[in-house]
Amino acid sequence: MKSTDRGRKSLLEDADKIDLHYLEQFDSFVKFHGSKAESKPSKEAEEAPTEETLTPLEAIGKAYNTIRAELSKTLLKAIMECSPDFFEVLVIDLLLAMGYGYDTKDSGMVVGRTGDGGIDGIINEDKLGFSQVYVQAKRWSPDQTVGRPEVQAFAGALLGNGASKGLFITTSQFSKAARQYVNDQKTMRIVLVDGVELARLMIDNGVGVSVQQVFKVMQIDNDYFEA
Repeated sequence: MKSTDRGRKSLLEDADKIDLHYLEQFDSFVKFHGSKAESKPSKEAEEAPTEETLTPLEAIGKAYNTIRAELSKTLLKAIMECSPDFFEVLVIDLLLAMGYGYDTKDSGMVVGRTGDGGIDGIINEDKLGFSQVYVQAKRWSPDQTVGRPEVQAFAGALLGNGASKGLFITTSQFSKAARQYVNDQKTMRIVLVDGVELARLMIDNGVGVSVQQVFKVMQIDNDYFEA
């Protein structure tokens, strides 16, 4: 084995010990060590589960989440292909399915029309209408953003109707300023629901969707065998 000029120089320097700290002063070592480190998979990558390491139950859970994500996209696409009037009806149907209103028939109504003052629907929480939730439904493209001006105008409509509770629901998204405006409100309660949350609520409450297939995952009943 032949020694190099760099190796002979290192011997002449009479270093106390040759460790990583000492070797890092040489460009050739840094380049070699760096390439090795880059090629080595990270600890997180090594620990991340793969299709082969997933348990059957984990695999089902992953597939279920994938199906929900695709269904959410399909729902929003279907809504965008319908009319704005249909969207207003859908929102009222969703709120009734979620349990808002004193029953599932007469407690929700669509009132949206030209000059409606920003109110598209009303949910009566009791038969006499002492408590009401006012709704604005805005069917915007998912890549658009509902800003503070739109939410502030809705708050003004609530104030004009003497209302203290409002739901602003959209197929798009809300800006940070819009959400901050709602958080700063002291005299009224406004809830913002964006497109992602809308699709989730529709799936969870069975609005616009139907059951395709049901899988029951069973496990052993240890109490039965220990009886």
